[in-house]
Amino acid sequence: MAVSSSDSGSHKQSQQPVFILHTYPFKETSLVVEMFSRDLGRIAAVAKGARRPLSAMRGMLQSFQQLAGTWSGKNELKTLHGLEWMTGLTLLRGDALMCGFYMNELLLRLLPRDDAHVQLFEYYAQTIQLLSSLQHVPASGQLAEIMRRFELKMLQELGYAVPLNHDENGEIIHADETYRFEADYGACAPSATKNGVLIQGGSLLDMARGNYSNVTTQAQSKQLMRYLLQHYLGEKPLHTRQLLVDLQGF
Repeated sequence: MAVSSSDSGSHKQSQQPVFILHTYPFKETSLVVEMFSRDLGRIAAVAKGARRPLSAMRGMLQSFQQLAGTWSGKNELKTLHGLEWMTGLTLLRGDALMCGFYMNELLLRLLPRDDAHVQLFEYYAQTIQLLSSLQHVPASGQLAEIMRRFELKMLQELGYAVPLNHDENGEIIHADETYRFEADYGACAPSATKNGVLIQGGSLLDMARGNYSNVTTQAQSKQLMRYLLQHYLGEKPLHTRQLLVDLQGF
């Protein structure tokens, strides 16, 4: 089912795969819709009249569902003309829902506007599908692993270097050695800097392989990603991150 409004405007994009990241009020009856589009990156568009009780567009503005969006406009703030269902996923719930909101907040803070990241879009879609498939109540460790994978993939796709197999000098990481990981340099000798976090070489190699079964890797990967995200996000904290920490110790 498609929901659309008038096709006025220019620079029209039609049937673009999108996910809704966030909406907020605009003027009396409209909403600004923050979308992650596959081919055009993060887009902001006005959904005119979407705050009206009988607005058909309002019912389409659901996060964690892949939609096809049509919009137009030359400026940063576009005009949203229509949305159409692409795939129907089971609604996220509980802690999986909080993880979804956490991912959306990360993308809103770190993903620049109008900058395509197709592989990140596809990985986000896969992660949402994985979260939606968790019909039972998942263990917190399972969700934490899913979030570590997404955090790392997101930073790498956005161009933030997170070298896991080699140290700052290009030497191979050794599993039995301890390193200090610094955001601007990667893995260094523990005495080389006071910045960053201490981490075992084995944990770095596990992360490179996507293996989070080791309890030490679980703990140290959480510390590393928290440090890196804080470095790139700045001093303003993530609201959903704190909620997840309070609920599950993420």
